[in-house]
Amino acid sequence: MQPETLVRDHTIYACVMGSRAFGLATDGSDTDRRGVFLAPTPLFWRFDKPPTHVEGPGEERFSWELERFCELALRANPNILECLHSPLVEYADDTGRELLALRGAFLSRRVHETFTRYSHSQRRKLEADVRTHGAPRWKHAMHLLRLLLSARDLLRTGALTVDVGEHRESLLAVKRGEVPWSEVESRMARLEREADEAVGRSPLPAEPDRRRVEDFLTHCRRASAL
Repeated sequence: MQPETLVRDHTIYACVMGSRAFGLATDGSDTDRRGVFLAPTPLFWRFDKPPTHVEGPGEERFSWELERFCELALRANPNILECLHSPLVEYADDTGRELLALRGAFLSRRVHETFTRYSHSQRRKLEADVRTHGAPRWKHAMHLLRLLLSARDLLRTGALTVDVGEHRESLLAVKRGEVPWSEVESRMARLEREADEAVGRSPLPAEPDRRRVEDFLTHCRRASAL
């Protein structure tokens, strides 16, 4: 079975991510689509296993096989968790709706470590741009601020909100290069401190509900084997 056939015939969940989901779209913004497919169980009985992810069809589409998606979500991968909470769901079958109902099982205080680690790696890239070119890539700076806002609020409330809401204009000003880099750095440092302060009293559990997710995956594999 070709990878694109898996996406076409076995997608259980599909959504729009990127600037459109974040509420940061402007004229000319791309439409980034993400999805989850459930490979038929008999394919795993062969030596050549189904792919863990598929790029396409189309330039702006990327999909994960359900097991890989769950593994990454349990590790609190920022991109995966945000995919599960996109406000722009384009498709969900019965299994996809079960996955969405399971969103809370993936959330834990692990997000503090993973979001912070990711933000530090992105921060280093921005700082390298400043040293080399005298300025960061402002679009990347905007998205890093957005991620830090999301992480702080998730730790404070236990809920992951993807759309930036009232922060839209201030973030777009960063994208346009209207905010000095020193001020952007200051905002990033403040958000990191606030996330550090929030983690100790966060309503999130210490660990995700791995057993509940595994039971869901086992059920899906059994149903797909029939």
